[in-house]
Amino acid sequence: MIEHLAQYGYGGLFLASFLAATLLPLGSEVILSLMLLQGLSPALLVTFATAGNVLGSIVNYAIGYWGGTALIKRFFSLSDQQLLKTERRYRKYGVFSLLFAWVPVIGDPLTVIAGLLRIPIVWFFTLVLIGKLSRYLIISYITLNS
Repeated sequence: MIEHLAQYGYGGLFLASFLAATLLPLGSEVILSLMLLQGLSPALLVTFATAGNVLGSIVNYAIGYWGGTALIKRFFSLSDQQLLKTERRYRKYGVFSLLFAWVPVIGDPLTVIAGLLRIPIVWFFTLVLIGKLSRYLIISYITLNS
């Protein structure tokens, strides 16, 4: 599937990055690296990857915001106690935990919980953008300099 998406260029990377930010297990980093090694524009690749990934996170935020607790518990198979524990951790570490929305396994739930807790969308967007852009810049740097 990775090679299939990679053949569609920037649009394929955007789609892969979007899907990777939702709960689908997809690695946009591999596609980004392959495309960088093929000589495509690093600036455009980072832009498309970041845009797709941030948009996917906004979808997760919307699920939390409009879906409510019942949908989240069903979507993530969480008990009431697990959901409460996750919310407490989120409140403890605050909105700045969204800088880590790119981290596998914890990133997607962070973005959903942000919606559930009604974190202001400007804070959400800014912090998620910073985290995801930083990740793609670092991956690009490592790929092109190794």
